[in-house]
Amino acid sequence: MVTRRVTVASRVGLHARPAAMFVKVAAAAPGPVRIAVDGGTPVDARSILAVLGLGVAQGQEVEISAEGEKAAATLDALEAVLVTDHDTRG
Repeated sequence: MVTRRVTVASRVGLHARPAAMFVKVAAAAPGPVRIAVDGGTPVDARSILAVLGLGVAQGQEVEISAEGEKAAATLDALEAVLVTDHDTRG
């Protein structure tokens, strides 16, 4: 298992559109993918309800983890979603 801590950049946090993007990337991973916040219990990153239920806000740090031979690449793709500001209001 590979883990990484990432600070969420989006002004809207990990809600609606960014959460959907995050879950889509996680669902494409060949192995299990988890996300946790503030040392909390990790949840399945492939579940939109689980991800939204974390209530992640802008500037909050999360820990993402992945298993399998493409774990590092999976985390790279997930991190790209988390460090992008998805607020379309400009």
